[in-house]
Amino acid sequence: MGLNSNRVEDLSCHENTVVRIPIPPEALMPSVEIHKVCLPPKQTTLQKFKQRLSEIFFPDDPLHGFHNQTSFLRKLFVGLQFFFPIFQWGPHYNVSLLRSDIISGLTIASLAIPQGISYAKLANLPPIVGLYSSFVPPLIYSLLGSSRHLAVGPVSIASLVMGSMLSEAVSPTGDPILYLKLAFTATFFAGVFQASLGILRLGFVIDFLSKATLVGFMAGAAVIVSLQQLKGLLGIVHFTTKMQLSPVMSSVFSHRDEWSWQTIVMGFSFLLFLLTTRHISVRWPKLFWVSAAAPLTSVILSTLLVFLLKSKSPNISVIGHLPKGLNPPSSNMLYFSGKYLAVAIKTGIVTGILSLTEGVAVGRTFASLQNYQVDGNKEMIAIGLMNMAGSCSSCYVTTGSFSRSAVNYNAGAKSAVSNIIMASAVLVTLLFLMPLFYYTPSVILAAIIITAVIGLIDYQAAFRLWKVDKLDFVTCLSSFFGVLFISVPLGLAIAVGVSVFKILLHVTRPNTMVLGNIPGTHIYHNVNRYREALRVPSFLILAIESPIYFANSTYLQERILRWVREEEERIVASNETTLKSIILDMTAVTAIDTSGIDMLGELKKMLDKRSLQLVLANPAGTVTEKLHQSKALESFGLNGVYLTVGEAVADISSLYKAQDQAQP
Repeated sequence: MGLNSNRVEDLSCHENTVVRIPIPPEALMPSVEIHKVCLPPKQTTLQKFKQRLSEIFFPDDPLHGFHNQTSFLRKLFVGLQFFFPIFQWGPHYNVSLLRSDIISGLTIASLAIPQGISYAKLANLPPIVGLYSSFVPPLIYSLLGSSRHLAVGPVSIASLVMGSMLSEAVSPTGDPILYLKLAFTATFFAGVFQASLGILRLGFVIDFLSKATLVGFMAGAAVIVSLQQLKGLLGIVHFTTKMQLSPVMSSVFSHRDEWSWQTIVMGFSFLLFLLTTRHISVRWPKLFWVSAAAPLTSVILSTLLVFLLKSKSPNISVIGHLPKGLNPPSSNMLYFSGKYLAVAIKTGIVTGILSLTEGVAVGRTFASLQNYQVDGNKEMIAIGLMNMAGSCSSCYVTTGSFSRSAVNYNAGAKSAVSNIIMASAVLVTLLFLMPLFYYTPSVILAAIIITAVIGLIDYQAAFRLWKVDKLDFVTCLSSFFGVLFISVPLGLAIAVGVSVFKILLHVTRPNTMVLGNIPGTHIYHNVNRYREALRVPSFLILAIESPIYFANSTYLQERILRWVREEEERIVASNETTLKSIILDMTAVTAIDTSGIDMLGELKKMLDKRSLQLVLANPAGTVTEKLHQSKALESFGLNGVYLTVGEAVADISSLYKAQDQAQP
C-alpha cells in the first residue's frame, strides 16, 4: 500500500479523511475512512502547569462572576456575593419567604435545644455548652454558607469522637477545666483545618472517607453511643469512660446494684415514645413535625414528672443548675502549649474531617432536591470559620446535622434565615428559660441520643455494598468492627486504610480485556461480555482501562505477554490463522509516565523478536504528546498508531492482503 494516513502530526492535519480503504470480507464491516492522529495544541511548560493546576483546584471556575465586569462597584458587589452568599439571595428576600423560615426555624429549634444538651453530654461537656453551640455557629453560617436548608449545630458523630479521643488523655470528671480547654482548642484546630481546605481548595482530602467507610463507621458509632446511654437509661452512677464494646457491656452488668427501677421505667417509656414518633414520621413524611417536636415534648413532660414526684423518686438523676446568659468568651481558654497540645490537634483534625464530610454531604443532598448548587469550598470555609469563632465563644465542634436539616427542609425552609430564627429561639432559652431545665432528668437525654443515632445504622446501604462491591463491603465491616472493638479513631483509620488499599489495587492492577468486533459494525467490545463479539483473525485486540504509571507498568507488560501466549495457544488448539498483530486500545489510558513509555518500548522490542506487530489505537492527547516528545513513536513506524481500533484493523488487514497478493 503506497499511501498511509496514520502518521502522528501537529494540528496542521485538519483534513481528517485522507483515503478510503476497502475492508477485507473477513472483517465483516463496511468500508471506513482512515484518519490522522493529531497532537494536542502546542503549549509551553508554564501553560501546561497552569492549566493542570486550574483543573485540579478550580474545576468550577469560582471567579466566573468577575468575567466581563468593568465597573469597580459591580466588581465589589460580586466580590461580596462570592464571600458572603447572603448578598446573593438577600436582595430578593420577601415577607412570604420570612414566614416560611420562621416556621421552619422554630421547628428545628424545638429539636436543636434538647439535642444540643444531649450531644454535649455525649462529648463529656457541660450541657450548657451544647446550647452555646446552637447559638453562635448558626448565625455565622447564615452569613457565609451557601446552603438554604442546612441546619447547623452539634452532631452525634463529632460529639462521640471528641468525647472518646479527649477522655483517653484527660478525665472529664477528674480535671473538667483542662478537658474543657482541650475541647475548645480541638474545635479551634478543626475550624482552622476546615477553612484551610476550603481556601486552598483541597476538598478532595475528605473524599478518602468513602461511602462504605462512613456507612460502617456511623453504624459502629451508633451502636457504641446507644450502649453508652445504658448508663442513663439504667441509672448507673459509676460507668466506664471507654468506648469499646467489651468494657461498656462489662460495666453495665458489673454495676447492677446501681440500677434504678424508676429510671428504667421512665427511660424506656420515653424511648418507646420517641421511637414511635420517629416511625410515624418515616412512614408518613408529611407528619415530620411529630418526630421533630417529640424531643422537646419529652423534655417538658419528663421535667414536670420529676418535679411533681421529686420526693418519691430521689434516685432519678437530673441535669441541675444551668447558668443563664449569653455565650461567655473562651479565647483565653485555648490551649496552645503543653503536653496535651498534640491530642487537641489530632482530635480537631479527626472531628473536623468527619463534621466537614457530614456537613457538605447534607448540604449537597438537599440542594439537589431543590435544583440549586452548593459550593463545596465555600461550605468548608463557612464551617471552618464558624468553628473558629465558636471556639472563642464557648462552643465545640458543629456542622450541618442531617436530622435537623431534614426537618428544616420538610418544614419549608427557604433560606439560611431559618438558622437565624433557630439561634434566636436558643437565645431566648439561654436568657430566660434555663432554670426550667433544673429538673430535667438525665435519662431523657439518653433516650433522645439513642433515638437520634439509631437512624445512622443503614443496614440497607450495607446490603447494597455486599451486592455491588465486596471490597467496599469489607471496608464497611472493617470500619464497623474497628469502632466496636478497638476504638473510634483507630476504627476510622483502619477503614481509610482499606479504602486506600482498594485505590492502590485498582491503580497497580488495572483491568485488561480482549476485544472482538460486533459483525456489521465498527464497534469493538469485550468478548467475554458480548457473545456476538468475534475475534478478528490474525489480530489480538486488548483494551487497558487505566493510566499507565510506574506502579502498574511492569504488571501490564507481564499481563499483555500472558494474553499473547494464551492467544497463540488458543490459535494452535483451534487451528486458526497465525497471530500477526497486537492492537492496544488506549481509549481509557488518560495518562502515561516515563515508566509507562519505557514499558511500551520494551514490549514492542519483545514482540518484534517474535515477528508480532504492536499497534496503538486512540491514545489520548497527552499520551500521544509524551510518546512523541520521547521519540517512542518513531519505533512504531507508519503503521503503529491509529485513531480507532476499526481503522487499525482495516488498514493493517489491507496491508497484509497486499503483501499476500505480492508473494508468488
